[in-house]
Amino acid sequence: MTTRNEYVEQLKNKLDEWNHDIAKWEDKARAKKNDMQINYEMTMDDLRKKRDDATVKLKEVQASSEDAWKELKAGADSAWASMREAYDKAKTHFQK
Repeated sequence: MTTRNEYVEQLKNKLDEWNHDIAKWEDKARAKKNDMQINYEMTMDDLRKKRDDATVKLKEVQASSEDAWKELKAGADSAWASMREAYDKAKTHFQK
């Protein structure tokens, strides 16, 4: 079983990776024009919201006690799965 600290570290590392890629895609979106730009911006807005939700869950797990974090893990896993899905969708979209 994963400890709270190991779990938090995994989430932090993934969030750092996502933040790096999101920054790249934001730059790419700024360079796009017209309808494509609107599509990129909508995708980025959704991605940012899900990233923010995942960050909140990470902070909740970090602030929890060693015993309580297991109860928070399900909510964090759900938020991270949602973020991962949005990330994968954006990644496919931006790599075109």
